[in-house]
Amino acid sequence: MPIYEYKCRGCSNEFEELVKIGETPDCPSCGGSDLDKLVSLPAISTESSRARTSGIARKATDEVRREQKHAQAEYERNYIRDHS
Repeated sequence: MPIYEYKCRGCSNEFEELVKIGETPDCPSCGGSDLDKLVSLPAISTESSRARTSGIARKATDEVRREQKHAQAEYERNYIRDHS
């Protein structure tokens, strides 16, 4: 089942919906069925987009590890200070 983007003509709400072919969903905001199907870009995966996404994920993981190491070191310093 494909995901389509819709815009309600009644309330101008834009939303995505997973629908069976031939069916039209109702607007989740107002319940109306007068919808425009929006044109959306397909998701394309290339070597450069995968590399960029991997780089972003690696950077985020490294930041989390640094924060965890800092928090652990701070906890140990405070524990030693409080229990000495």
